[in-house]
Amino acid sequence: MADDSLFARGMATRRAILGDEHVNGATSRKTAFDDDFQTFITEGAWGSVWSRPGFTRRERSIVTLALLAALGHEEEFAMHVRATLNTGASPEDIKEALLHVAVYAGVPAANSAFRIAKTELAKRQEAAQ
Repeated sequence: MADDSLFARGMATRRAILGDEHVNGATSRKTAFDDDFQTFITEGAWGSVWSRPGFTRRERSIVTLALLAALGHEEEFAMHVRATLNTGASPEDIKEALLHVAVYAGVPAANSAFRIAKTELAKRQEAAQ
């Protein structure tokens, strides 16, 4: 059974980081098959970890980017690069995180992440013009 307060806090944080458009899309694609998984993500990742004190959203964003890049989770990495608009992490932060990925997780992982980050940041710049 879902914890309503944890879910509500998670959904508020998820929307603040990823944006309403992304969350509304994910919610609209939810089915009975993945409903429990979506609740788990909202409560666990967003309601518990992302909502904790200790790290700022910017710091959590940088850590998340490094982990996703190191693990090769390209789709999630791209989503979190886009989310940096809402976390305060800068392109310079992303670059520094990916240099750490290169040293500690390998050049191929960092190379893929740099490619994705460049694409997402270029899209952002185009949209701003």
